[in-house]
Amino acid sequence: MFATRACVTAAAATLLLTSAAGTAVAAPAHSSGRAASSSVAAPLDDGSFETPEVMPDELETYVRGQFIGPWKVTQATVDLYDGVWKTADGQQFLDLNGTEGDLANTHPGAVSQTFATTPGRSYTVTYALAGNIQQGPVMKTGKVLIDGQDFQDFSFDTTGKTAFNMGWVKRQMTFVATGKSTTLTFASTTAHTASGPLIDDITVERNCLCDE
Repeated sequence: MFATRACVTAAAATLLLTSAAGTAVAAPAHSSGRAASSSVAAPLDDGSFETPEVMPDELETYVRGQFIGPWKVTQATVDLYDGVWKTADGQQFLDLNGTEGDLANTHPGAVSQTFATTPGRSYTVTYALAGNIQQGPVMKTGKVLIDGQDFQDFSFDTTGKTAFNMGWVKRQMTFVATGKSTTLTFASTTAHTASGPLIDDITVERNCLCDE
């Protein structure tokens, strides 16, 4: 997904981060003082979890250390769904709480992907969020990490949601890369259930400068 290139004025160069509650908070503009706009897709792969393909209307459980395409399971288990409910993009989505033998003691899962970045440049992460409606709690919670550091908490209320009306919402955040590669992690903080937060349609865009 490529955004249209567009420059903004210096007065509007402040980046906005969308918090888990959906409110916007100001982040400092690029240190050069030049206006920036999100415009160039970064090399994040398979943000809609389309690889590998799951059997129609089924799920596959992946455990810590396994890979889901370019994504690595870094905590407990996660479930990859195909066509069970309405997706935000494509045919598949990921539940950050996997199916374990002892459902009451299921641990929150997490997935990570490392991609190339330019030190000192800012990047915007956008992702779709919903919740597994099969089991409680109704409030699904989790967090986004950059290079292992907590960066954004998120939550999703599944009250009133159905298989045909999942209520997918978009969340967004901006970070400044500190190295030639960056690791992006999505982690559940919803414990004791196999029904956790759902993620889909993840994109990362490099915020380019107007004079580039």
